[in-house]
Amino acid sequence: MPGQPTRRALLAGLAAGWSLPALAQHHGHSGHAAPSPRPDPLAGRFGGPFSLTDHRGTQVSDRDFRGRFMLVYFGFTRCTDTCPIDLPNIAQALDGLGPLAERVTPLFVTVDPAHDTPAVLAAYVGAFHPRLIGLTGSEAQIAAVAKAYKVHRRKLTLPHHAPGEHSVDHGSLTYLMDRDGRFLTLLPHKTGADRMVAVLRNYLG
Repeated sequence: MPGQPTRRALLAGLAAGWSLPALAQHHGHSGHAAPSPRPDPLAGRFGGPFSLTDHRGTQVSDRDFRGRFMLVYFGFTRCTDTCPIDLPNIAQALDGLGPLAERVTPLFVTVDPAHDTPAVLAAYVGAFHPRLIGLTGSEAQIAAVAKAYKVHRRKLTLPHHAPGEHSVDHGSLTYLMDRDGRFLTLLPHKTGADRMVAVLRNYLG
């Protein structure tokens, strides 16, 4: 898959001092009530204000989602590798949360704004979950939010592409933000729905 080593290197660099075993320790399931999650070592490194357009054509900002947790994923509608794996897991996790899912706003931020218009996003996010919100904007707006979340994105032109076509190599982490838009934790690529539900319940509970 193009760019996979880049994504691995990015994750390793961003997550210095953080590991999957640590995540499991914070969010592990047992027969006892889960302890309150400890602050993530990466707290404060991701997130920030944004102003974008949702898949209905409405201008929105991060402040519109205050009072609810945000589950933020970056991708694009023509993605053929990471997005088709992670978005179904997010959708299944929302269903698995039951009524708790009402406390979560799932956001899909495109890394390919030139192609992913609100209309294109509407058809795409609707195929995964009715509560998934697609977000797009100008190149400058997307560059700003990607920088705030430290999301790797790089346009690729591959041999099989027709003139003018491209793909995008991009980061594949899912970000959980609190009710005030502050970073809580990362969910790595291929996090299964059951694991995601366990992590979310620990923060939502």
